[in-house]
Amino acid sequence: MKNIFLLLLMIGISPAFAQNPQVKTANGLLEGVTEASGIRSYKGIPFAQPPVGDLRWKAPQPLQNWMGVRKADKFGPQAMQRFIFSDMLFRSNGKSEDCLYLNVWTPAKKGNEKLPVLVYFYGGGFVAGDGSELRYDGESMAQKGIVSITVNYRLGVFGFMAHPELTAESPNHASGNYGLLDQHAALEWVKKNIAAFGGDPSKVTIAGESAGSMSVSAQMASPLSKGLFSGAICQSGAILGNLTPTPHEQAEQMGVKFATTTGATTLADLRKIPADKLLELSGNARFAHIIDGYFLTEKPEATFAAGRQMNVPLLAGWTSAEVGYQGVLGMHPPTLAIYKDAIQTLYPDNAAKILEAYPAATDSEVKQVATQLASDRFIAYSTWKIVDMHSKSGKKNVYRYLFSQKRPDTTLIGAPHASDIEYSLGNLPLIKAFKWTPADYKASQITQDYFANFIKTGNPNGKGLPVWNEVKSGKPPVQVLAAETVAKPDDTAKRYALMDELTVKK
Repeated sequence: MKNIFLLLLMIGISPAFAQNPQVKTANGLLEGVTEASGIRSYKGIPFAQPPVGDLRWKAPQPLQNWMGVRKADKFGPQAMQRFIFSDMLFRSNGKSEDCLYLNVWTPAKKGNEKLPVLVYFYGGGFVAGDGSELRYDGESMAQKGIVSITVNYRLGVFGFMAHPELTAESPNHASGNYGLLDQHAALEWVKKNIAAFGGDPSKVTIAGESAGSMSVSAQMASPLSKGLFSGAICQSGAILGNLTPTPHEQAEQMGVKFATTTGATTLADLRKIPADKLLELSGNARFAHIIDGYFLTEKPEATFAAGRQMNVPLLAGWTSAEVGYQGVLGMHPPTLAIYKDAIQTLYPDNAAKILEAYPAATDSEVKQVATQLASDRFIAYSTWKIVDMHSKSGKKNVYRYLFSQKRPDTTLIGAPHASDIEYSLGNLPLIKAFKWTPADYKASQITQDYFANFIKTGNPNGKGLPVWNEVKSGKPPVQVLAAETVAKPDDTAKRYALMDELTVKK
């Protein structure tokens, strides 16, 4: 055995990586699993103290060290949440307030490779999601030579409730945004520990979809993020435009209003309410990102306009049918008359402008334009906004895409919201609900290769891929991602100029 260890050392392989995939982190030893592919996975790694008891509604606290070897072969619990989205396939064992865990997949064999790193934040409207979801699995990206990480963060009332008393007790004089601070703590953990997994702490790209994409934009806007990542990928969502954060005073008032419904009269009493009960009491109350004066110090538009955001390359885009035409027409048939009536109802003072920016001349055109409008109103406009602002005030390349590969099941006229995740992360084989076609696998291969190249170099272009021009290049700036990927000129300028105008009026 001694001779084997000496041989391994001579050829540059750590015995721990060769025998059992053990890694020494700042807090103690971890033992993971070697997958059949040869990728090492470490699941359920704590990155902060459990936010329970007196730590409920506090910024994540530094992790305490452990003795011996900690098994890292199972996903940690998911954050407290209700079952909301049927497409979320979790592998975690139940939910808990004790949810601050992350997962690492690494191709490293020696532990000193300095590989690029991907940190992925899940979506789910800040009320649902988990790092164990099949579509976020990091093994496929790890096989591309990337250390891949998924991160859990607090959700709903646990992750985003603001309250004047919470603000008063905070050393940062801020409350809310605990979920975003969890993500920040995970990035601090990555900076401190990822080299032990073969990753390069100076080459970290953060990515996410929907609320995860909004999280990426929030991390870009936060003054706390300097030096924690070197690239960003936003898939459908940003905290700009119509999705800008709630002002702190308003968020605090919402917290006070909610607290009065619980029957608790003090913070101590609120913290004593069992997690399941608190989740039940929160009902449909909406808690999300806010301008807390600490993590986010100003309206994100001001940050991006002044160029105070993180100066990193950005790859961003959305799907071709984020939501269906029903988002504008309801359950009514898609006729021209009904479309015009719906626009008049939604925009009584600006109907003519909307109809000019989203024109339809016949019944057959209504589905397309109503889908575009519904998608913009939902999340596409906010994503365009970060592309537009970062390309103007940032100093690094910006790449814009439209993902248009229609999933086999969809009845929409394009690719639905969140359908791009499994394509871009190379996880179609893990999603058994759909009968994937050769075209789907081709679209996935192209999209994943673009993403992998961007994570490695800050530029999605690479051998065998259609050229993708940056937004500032003056060449066709929208890469339409599908089995037959093409570059197209931007034809949305009038739409988003109007969305800007209407959003400012609010």
